[in-house]
Amino acid sequence: MTKPPSRRKTTAAASAPPKPARKQLLQETSDVVTVEVVAVEVPEELTQQEQSDRAALEQKVETAFYEAGCALRELRDRRLYRSTHKTFEEYCKDRFGFERRHPYRLIEAAGVVENLKKMCPNWTQNDVSKTVTVETVGIPILPTSEGQVRPLTTLEPQEQQKAWQQAVEAVGGKVPTGRVVKDVVDKIRERTRVPNPYREGEICILIPKDNPDLRGKGGYWGVVAHVGDYSCTVQTWDGDYTVKIEHLKSLELLDDDCKFMQQLCMRLRQLHTVGSRDEAVDWLLQGLGKQAKPYLSSLQSRLLVAMEREYKLSWKQQR
Repeated sequence: MTKPPSRRKTTAAASAPPKPARKQLLQETSDVVTVEVVAVEVPEELTQQEQSDRAALEQKVETAFYEAGCALRELRDRRLYRSTHKTFEEYCKDRFGFERRHPYRLIEAAGVVENLKKMCPNWTQNDVSKTVTVETVGIPILPTSEGQVRPLTTLEPQEQQKAWQQAVEAVGGKVPTGRVVKDVVDKIRERTRVPNPYREGEICILIPKDNPDLRGKGGYWGVVAHVGDYSCTVQTWDGDYTVKIEHLKSLELLDDDCKFMQQLCMRLRQLHTVGSRDEAVDWLLQGLGKQAKPYLSSLQSRLLVAMEREYKLSWKQQR
């Protein structure tokens, strides 16, 4: 007798292949390779006007120190800081964080760049001769930082032009570094070196120009204490100043008159060392410190002697 077929219901799950374990599925998924497609952007050509604008803007960025120097010079000359600050130096420190010397360096650098833009021709590399030749087209090669300009400030305008041209030539028609410019300037100064016209013991007047260390010292007279190659150390009633020779003007006094001024300077310096002195002493010091004459009036002499006695300062005239 034939056995009847089974009535059990066969499910799809029973006939389907078994599901892989979750761990196994993750392993298979991790084997998928991701292909990264990099988009290549085709450069867009600039119009002639855009190229011109770009060159002008890049030059502004590169010579930002020049524009800063011009702005600082106008702020100083027009005294546009006077509503908030007494001095230009205090204004620059509070507003820009500049130390005492930095704004003057930028101002000096701006003057040099203006000179180069006016006098220095454009330079390009000549591949045939391997030398730098003068061209009258294109954008001139100008400094891009204050450090490149700083060595040039010690030269006269014509020498600045010559030094910059030589520095550009030394680096193959590119913008030279500050070190290259300094080396060129040192060689020029050595070749064209003029003997220091001053001598020790000579009486000179200070000329501040753009030297911040001499701010407010215009007209002060002093005694030359040391003579260097390009500078002198001068003793005044309120301190010693080492300045370039262009910041000095000789009074061209006779030896006896120089000796009188030397002794007067020592007396004023001695009085200046008194710590708790009366304001009247400062008035006298400042007055005599600007009176560049080899004598004192009778009243001035008596006032000076009275103040020396007041603070028990002895002075014996040297012969």
